[in-house]
Amino acid sequence: MQPIKAVYPDGQAREIASPEEALAIFRHSTSHLMAAAVQDLFPGTRLGIGPATEDGFYYDFQTESPFHQEDLEKIEARMSELVRQDLEIQPFLWEKQAAIDYFRGKGEHLKVELIEERAGDTLSCYRLGEMVDFCRGPHMARTGLLADFKLLSNAASYWKGDEKREPLQRIYGTGFFSREDLQGYLHKLEEARKRDHRKLGKDLQLFHIFEMAGPGFVYWLPKGTTLRYELESFTRQEHLRRGYQFVTIPHLARNTLFKTSGHYSFFRENMYVLDIEEEEYVIKPMNCPGHILIYKTGLHSYRDLPIRYAEFGTVYRYEKSGTLHGMLRVRGFTQDDAHIFCTPDQVYSEVLGVIDFAEFILKTFGFEDYKIELSVWDPAHPENYAGTAENWQSAEDALRRALDEKGLRYARKEGEAAFYGPKIDMKLIDAIGREWQATTIQFDFNLPERFDVTYIGPDSAKHRVIMIHRALFGSIERFTGVLLEHFAGALPVWLSPVQVVLIPISERHHEYARQVQGRLTSAGLRVQMDDRNEKMGYKIREAQMQKVPFMLVVGDKEASGGLVSVRNRFQGDEGQCSVEDFLLRLQQLVATRAVQP
Repeated sequence: MQPIKAVYPDGQAREIASPEEALAIFRHSTSHLMAAAVQDLFPGTRLGIGPATEDGFYYDFQTESPFHQEDLEKIEARMSELVRQDLEIQPFLWEKQAAIDYFRGKGEHLKVELIEERAGDTLSCYRLGEMVDFCRGPHMARTGLLADFKLLSNAASYWKGDEKREPLQRIYGTGFFSREDLQGYLHKLEEARKRDHRKLGKDLQLFHIFEMAGPGFVYWLPKGTTLRYELESFTRQEHLRRGYQFVTIPHLARNTLFKTSGHYSFFRENMYVLDIEEEEYVIKPMNCPGHILIYKTGLHSYRDLPIRYAEFGTVYRYEKSGTLHGMLRVRGFTQDDAHIFCTPDQVYSEVLGVIDFAEFILKTFGFEDYKIELSVWDPAHPENYAGTAENWQSAEDALRRALDEKGLRYARKEGEAAFYGPKIDMKLIDAIGREWQATTIQFDFNLPERFDVTYIGPDSAKHRVIMIHRALFGSIERFTGVLLEHFAGALPVWLSPVQVVLIPISERHHEYARQVQGRLTSAGLRVQMDDRNEKMGYKIREAQMQKVPFMLVVGDKEASGGLVSVRNRFQGDEGQCSVEDFLLRLQQLVATRAVQP
């Protein structure tokens, strides 16, 4: 892409060399284009904010009634008219009070609030046609440069994300510098829609979220629980092989536990609390304080370390209802949580071991591509962080050395670490190129200090333990949602809740089908028989819709010869084979955790 020019508040056009920055300016300008179209079509609509986002843009509007799909079509058409008119997007500077008087006169009280909060003595605005917007810019110079856009959806929102403030209507859109890029993105969106885990979860009878029980809480149905069991069973065995010890902690604790950890002060608005016998208790929002209590039940020598505690620990955090999204954003979720207590000399090998473990897990599930970020502190502002400069440098060196040892590329994010320690984030890339947060490896210099977590060193003195948080899936719920979308519901055989459906051609073949079912089930496979009085084609299509890996059709020939006719959900009819040969094949697929047959 050739460098573009953007117009700044001072009226000067400057070249933008960064493709990412240029696209963000393009999209932000398109949000202004949309706002102008909305005010043209719906007089009296008040403006909120309209930023660019990672995938496009949105604008918040205060309006008498919600927008509908036909409204979005009208807005898009009006935007195209404004593009054809090739209007100038004009910047100008304004005295603060003059701007306040102008927007107040227009009834734009949200803009007045923003100006009062954010503007200095002078501020920048941009004019597009009849619309004037308070904005820092920069913008594209003319509407004729904004041809390739698409409005995608609308949703309810609140001013500043506060449910107690004004209700708004948010319109989402996207835009690109070329029609080809736009069409490619829209194709990706359509593919994502087909893979939506919420629809797949319902169609495949895996999970449900009940309005009666409240939003953000996942109920695992029998098939979904089978899938979850396989995930947990697999990772549990791998944890034990790697020297982890499993622990279990309660779901409730006195608030004093989380006051000591600091979470009560910094995280209170996201906690669920209740009173028991005139004491305040907290439904745990994280597992780490409980694991620390278990560590502190005994006195530990350096010879005992490292100690690795693991738990499939369910936690509860308040999320605003508007942010909830199927299994991907919930209020109750189960982390594959672990905390490593070690000495400074053990840090590097422990981090290396976690990275090895994470790579093994991700590749087992078919994720060969992932991005890695190393978040570190800002050494210019040590006052913003817990722990000493020596702690931070040592931890960063261990994380960096481990990544280098593995030959993994990573982006260093200076100043983006949490106040309590540096971390590694591994973001997997799914089948259609989307990134998902997966593994986190997080140092913590805060909790060992707050809880006085120590070990006895070779000098017989107490030393502060090094604590590492880590989660490989992140959460069982979120990882399951990602798996469903990655595989479009067609899970690998070893994870499929139903691995085989037996389809007898007629009633006289039921007995043989039951014999085959018994043989496969006794070998540990998950098998169902469809003996309904329906046509065989209907049964096959339904099994196909349920994403069952294999369908075994049995009739006279199969019954007389100890055979099955095999249908693969991807390749269709594979022909006949013996029951034993089919069994061996499936056992091999399960044992090797093959991604696809």
